[in-house]
Amino acid sequence: MTIKIVTDSTSDLSKDLIEKYDIEVVPLSIAINNETYLDGIDITKKQFLELLTTSDELPKSSQPSSGSFVETYERLLAEPGTSHVISIHLTEGMSGTVNSAQAAADIVGDKVTVINSKYISHALAFQVIEAAKMAQEGKDIPEIIKHLDNVRENTSLYIMVDTLEYLVKGGRIGRGKAFLGSLLKIKPVASLADGVYTPVTKVRTYVQLIDYLKKQFIEETEGKEVQAIGIAQVDAESLANRVKDAIQQIKNIPVTISETSPIISTHTGPGALALMYFTKNK
Repeated sequence: MTIKIVTDSTSDLSKDLIEKYDIEVVPLSIAINNETYLDGIDITKKQFLELLTTSDELPKSSQPSSGSFVETYERLLAEPGTSHVISIHLTEGMSGTVNSAQAAADIVGDKVTVINSKYISHALAFQVIEAAKMAQEGKDIPEIIKHLDNVRENTSLYIMVDTLEYLVKGGRIGRGKAFLGSLLKIKPVASLADGVYTPVTKVRTYVQLIDYLKKQFIEETEGKEVQAIGIAQVDAESLANRVKDAIQQIKNIPVTISETSPIISTHTGPGALALMYFTKNK
């Protein structure tokens, strides 16, 4: 019997990984300039960035409807040999997606398990890929859920925004603080503490950012095996490569770089970068 894995479009998964692990991706939607787009389907990340930087209004993102999830779950469960669906989604602290998925699961029945990853982007994808690997290996539901709990507990995410403009538009900081912060060239760095955007430090230069990320990485991976590293960026590929080089000087393992989804870039603006990794004890 087969376990199917479902996630959403904020996981920043490449098409190759989606096909390799047979992952179902349900898109969020984004509305801007009186038009609504399905993330990753109706608009590319590059096209969205152009709209984001030229529009006076902040785009509005919407989670998939419960009906979309019901259709997805029923379609997958109707496939011969499918016994269960595990649906893993971005943190409840930033979206109602996981709640929409759970409402659908309540309708479909006990063959669907919904998980709040408490993360976004690659940090969400870590859990999705691990679940897909275990499903392909024939592991059962309790084994997979227990492993995902462990992955979540050993995941780190640090995100830097290059401009305070989008935090103002999103209502996270006031214009006065943004004006002062811009004068001081402050770039806030945050983590996702228990799935919620939580400021942890401020830097003024990219050198300071890289030094901070290196310090955190060294402290948090000491005596552990690094399982995966991902960098998500919004029009910041050069900086992403600098961070990648700095991290690989510490641990020479592959680092995946991706342009993040419009859902995330709406709240960060251009120039943003996030470093994510997860470990296991040796």
